[in-house]
Amino acid sequence: MFPPVDEADEGGLLGLGADLEPGTLVAAYRSGIFPMPIGPDDTIGWWSPDPRAIVPLDGLYVSRSLRRSLRKYDVSFDTDFAGVLAGCADPARPLGWITEEMQAAYRRLFEHGWAHSVEVWDRAGALVGGLYGVGIGGLFAGESMFHRARDTSKVAMVRLVDKLRDDGATIFDVQWQTSHLESLGAIEIARSEYMARLAGAMAAPDRWST
Repeated sequence: MFPPVDEADEGGLLGLGADLEPGTLVAAYRSGIFPMPIGPDDTIGWWSPDPRAIVPLDGLYVSRSLRRSLRKYDVSFDTDFAGVLAGCADPARPLGWITEEMQAAYRRLFEHGWAHSVEVWDRAGALVGGLYGVGIGGLFAGESMFHRARDTSKVAMVRLVDKLRDDGATIFDVQWQTSHLESLGAIEIARSEYMARLAGAMAAPDRWST
């Protein structure tokens, strides 16, 4: 369905077009590929960057201030996927890329049990942060996160890493490195190493527990 990942260009772009049906998306993630719109018409691009950013499940950095924030919020999983998706897709956010088409695709993926969300709630019961991604075998592929209060996207990441570690997952993929992710311990690895690790993760049973 997809060309080999080593055919991607220097920016990691492997191809354009195709659909966003659940079967297509699952096949992409299994192949080390993810979608992201490109260009003024939001054509679906399929990406496999080199290097690839991951969060080591035993290497997350949690500062003292973040530890304090962890005590201020409640966290749930798969409770309000639509709310998290809407928070991540807020058009007021800079460099927004989650189009209506992408939102519809990941809602379908959630309905099929492949997409998952982490919700962060304040003590008044308001959704103040979270993230969503895709879980297949031993892989969790993070897609986007948002915050409406200090540290709440980081709180979501910490609790997600705890869950992935407890569930026996092996890869937390975050696609591209950013300063925000690097501050939490994300590292870059060669695409060839990522693909080798992915093969092992795909051989494992689904690790997302409910």
